[in-house]
Amino acid sequence: MSHSHAHENTYLPKLARIAHIKEEIGGERAIKTFRLEFENGDGFDHECGQCAMLSIFGRGESMISIASSPLNKEYKQFSIMRVGRVTEAFHNLRVGDVVGIRGPYGNNFPLNEWRGKNLVVIGGGVGLAPVWPIVTTAVAQRANFKDITVFYGARSSKDIMYREDLERLRGQATVNLSVDRAEDGWKEFVGFVPSNVLDKKPDPKNTVAVVCGPPIMIKFVIQNLQQLGFTDEQIYTTIENKMKCGVGKCGRCNVGKDYVCVKGPVYSWAQLKNLPQEY
Repeated sequence: MSHSHAHENTYLPKLARIAHIKEEIGGERAIKTFRLEFENGDGFDHECGQCAMLSIFGRGESMISIASSPLNKEYKQFSIMRVGRVTEAFHNLRVGDVVGIRGPYGNNFPLNEWRGKNLVVIGGGVGLAPVWPIVTTAVAQRANFKDITVFYGARSSKDIMYREDLERLRGQATVNLSVDRAEDGWKEFVGFVPSNVLDKKPDPKNTVAVVCGPPIMIKFVIQNLQQLGFTDEQIYTTIENKMKCGVGKCGRCNVGKDYVCVKGPVYSWAQLKNLPQEY
């Protein structure tokens, strides 16, 4: 087997060095954002919504959404919540450490089809990361899109990820932040994300809405979008089922007959509402 052929093996990770780590959120549900730069110019391109399998040699691997824009060729960004053995190992890494990365996996948000439309991007918790490439790409290609609106909610103001990025976004996009409970000094919406969406009433005319976050949040956001007049075809979401192999072989992430890691993780609600309600 020649070297060039071996290189195309999806199971062989490329090497990437951690160039930057930002602690987004502390506490027991800590989130850190990692910028990974490929070693020896050995990278891959991705589309908005796709994932990559990250591996720490000897510790295991985890499928994580790529949180940086496809237009960004310098690094790939990943925001990782500490929830298990592998993600905890990631949180212990330092700048300069080398990890494995393979991908991209999954389908993508069809940004090209959305040209000339208004975009409403709705995230909760760590669910901002998978939809962040839509926001950063659309803002970078500002002329291609009409209004860009971002809704994001967290438990408290300390739990808001990408806080500085969200503040910088104002002026180029409408940013609607929310926290679950009232706090001193908090001037924006208090309550859950679905309520904020209903409060701000985005207009469904010529608009695409994308929602990502905890399943319960997605469920109520979709109900509220429908109430505002959005059709199923105008609503997109991403299912973050536990993906293991990345190529539809292991059967761990199937929703009905679909393997999320091959067909997904991006679905329009028109496609998804016919799947069994187990996800």
